[in-house]
Amino acid sequence: MKVIAMIPARYDASRFPGKLMQDLCGASVILRTYQATCNTNLFDDVIVVTDSDIIFNEITTNGGKAFKSIKDHACGSDRIAEAVAHIDADIVVNVQGDEPFTSGTILASLLEVFKKDAKQEIDLASLMTPLHDKQDIENPNNVKVIVDRDQKALYFSRSVIPFVRDEDKKITHYKHIGIYAFRKQALLDFANLPMLDLEAAEKIECLRYLEYGKTIKMVVTDQPVIGIDIPEDLEKARKKWAN
Repeated sequence: MKVIAMIPARYDASRFPGKLMQDLCGASVILRTYQATCNTNLFDDVIVVTDSDIIFNEITTNGGKAFKSIKDHACGSDRIAEAVAHIDADIVVNVQGDEPFTSGTILASLLEVFKKDAKQEIDLASLMTPLHDKQDIENPNNVKVIVDRDQKALYFSRSVIPFVRDEDKKITHYKHIGIYAFRKQALLDFANLPMLDLEAAEKIECLRYLEYGKTIKMVVTDQPVIGIDIPEDLEKARKKWAN
């Protein structure tokens, strides 16, 4: 089974433009993420996929591999699909470019899903983590996911799901963490399928997979995923790196 990691990397992030080129204790955020992914030793190849000459040059001049997108893309899955179309791979892992503390343990747990899937029934695997604070549960920026008894995703939403009508019933709410591992064909299918109503309404790309009948296996993790979305996150990351 050939496994590659793809790191989608846009320069013009809406909340923090240019964040991937910000300095993180002597190297850019995107270079730190690339190096951390390589250092997991889980992948046959690691490639940054970008629309930016600045990011492309940052990776290649530091000895890394990068792919320059030709088309405009609305989401990371589309960007990766273009890059992977002519690459020999069985499993493609999407590592977010703004996560320089990428964990090999977390990524390995996703790959384990496919190692156990002898019948190749799983199209993609992703992560979820328990939410405990009411404010976090109700925050629409936290995408929630509900699963069946086999931990396969039933639905993703920015709303509170499930809604607990009987407050005596103990329910764990789960936040979706946007790290994915795909079978290559599922990723290519995604890029060729039009967006449907649920994805358009919720602005959650993984709903497209569900709407077209793909199977998503969710993996529970308690390990925090540290991303850099706003300038305050960068300051926290610098302090963590220095320690």
